[in-house]
Amino acid sequence: MSAPSSARAPTYGPSAQPSSVQLVLRQYDYWVTVYRRTWRGSVISSFLLPLLFLAAMGVGLGGFVDDQADAGALGGLDYLAFIAPGLLATTAMQTAIGESMWPVLGNFKWGKVYFSQAATPLRSDDILLGHLLFVAFRIATTAVVFIAVIVAFGAVSSVAGAVGALLISVLVGMAHATPVFAFAATREDPSAFAVVYRVVIIPLSLFSGAFFPVSQLPGVLEVAAYVTPTWHGVEVTRMATTGTVDWIWMLVHVSYLLVWMMLGWLVARRTFARRLTGG
Repeated sequence: MSAPSSARAPTYGPSAQPSSVQLVLRQYDYWVTVYRRTWRGSVISSFLLPLLFLAAMGVGLGGFVDDQADAGALGGLDYLAFIAPGLLATTAMQTAIGESMWPVLGNFKWGKVYFSQAATPLRSDDILLGHLLFVAFRIATTAVVFIAVIVAFGAVSSVAGAVGALLISVLVGMAHATPVFAFAATREDPSAFAVVYRVVIIPLSLFSGAFFPVSQLPGVLEVAAYVTPTWHGVEVTRMATTGTVDWIWMLVHVSYLLVWMMLGWLVARRTFARRLTGG
């Protein structure tokens, strides 16, 4: 005898199933909810230290540099206007990499958050994209505060320049985040992350053109700087904040950053899928 119709399990049509966009946004909401409870711990590293560094280097050291340097040494810019976009771009890079190492490894190895999410209708691509969306949010919030400060210092030429710098900062951060996501998903312990900080983040920050033109570097280091996404990020951010836009070079810089972001995404897709399935 068949079961009464009232006892039968309900059926749902295809329209009742959440779309990939909805699944990603739900996961993004999870990360934002977690951040609401922990954001105070990131205030110093994400906001205060870069601002103090800007004040010390841009205003303190900047006054000395402006007095000693030739007028054309920095492209006609004073040192504050030169260094501010560089610090913005490198801060976006550092925030992105920091959010893409320990949190990714922890969600695989210790908290098992990714595996819990994989037990739901979320696919590995949804899990990866949802977390990357949150990283973009973190980069944007840090950049907004930083841009507000450099606007107060008079280091941004226009409102359009401030908006452009914000969008570019997110792109710069994501160009670094996706490759690091791919790398972090292959780790079993965090020992390699200290090496990343010493041999990747510090050189990228110092030799990116943020503090001085890379043309001042020895030949091999100068060429190496041009290959890094950080240098391209610094250059295009400086175009936005100073209003000295070369549209051809801006297209080159933005395209290069997009290539890094997309290549990182493709590799991260594979490493996430492999680890979540045990392959």
